Amino acid sequence: MIKISPIIVFHLFSLTLGMAIAPQLAPSHAAPTPAVAVTPQAVDFAPHFEALDIEGSILIYDQKGDRFFEHNPQRNRTAFPTASTFKIFNSLVALESGVLPHDLAVLTWDGVPRMIPSWNRDLNLREAFKISAVWFYQVIARRVGHQQMQQYIEAAQFGNQRIGPPEEIDQFWLNGTLRITPRQQVEFLQRLQAGDLPFSGRSLTLVKDLMIAEQTPNYTIRAKTGWYGYGEQGVRQIGWYVGYVETADNVYFFATNLDMDKPEAAAARLQLTRLCLQTLGVL
Repeated sequence: MIKISPIIVFHLFSLTLGMAIAPQLAPSHAAPTPAVAVTPQAVDFAPHFEALDIEGSILIYDQKGDRFFEHNPQRNRTAFPTASTFKIFNSLVALESGVLPHDLAVLTWDGVPRMIPSWNRDLNLREAFKISAVWFYQVIARRVGHQQMQQYIEAAQFGNQRIGPPEEIDQFWLNGTLRITPRQQVEFLQRLQAGDLPFSGRSLTLVKDLMIAEQTPNYTIRAKTGWYGYGEQGVRQIGWYVGYVETADNVYFFATNLDMDKPEAAAARLQLTRLCLQTLGVL
């Protein structure tokens, strides 16, 4: 019988979530919804949380208007484990360090069966990001090495900048050592979108392309999910959906952070984010 690590198990939902809500992410060819003139005081996201019966927070930054919209400000300033949202940063490091020469470079599967069948094969970076393959990113981290990874983390001032001891080089984003607030997630994404990170333009461009979750004539969404603690006893389960929406004349950055205490919470990460963006007239 194959023993499956709890760390591996919780990543199942990063994949199954995408399958479950695929119809919602299908490109829409309808005319764009006109932007709604709003102020932070006029926007109330609470009904969306109530409708989905979910606890958590969301932070949206309107770049052109230079303003934030949010629900649960205190939580938006609380640090949580990065979970699979770290795959954005880890992909940048893989390319910048030369561990992977390009996004189609293949890493060989070790032959150890994982719960998600699509993981059980050789993968390139583009495929691994899309299906959130844990083993692929663990190999990257080990090849980058503890010292170099710490240097990249500090140079980018990512989260709390803690990756633990060398023996945790392939675990620190999975076990809760590396933490980040929703506000810091948005700030990191702003720097990514603007090219203001200690990585080459080539690495930034490739990773931004990897992140495309939905593309229509009216907008492009670049994003990543994350789920910390699934299947672990006594551990608070936290879900993420972070990214940004590019329209013809603006960019909206978002960080959604939810309590994952019910099966419906997996899909709620994207559902809630879309509802809030619709309230602002972005989608």
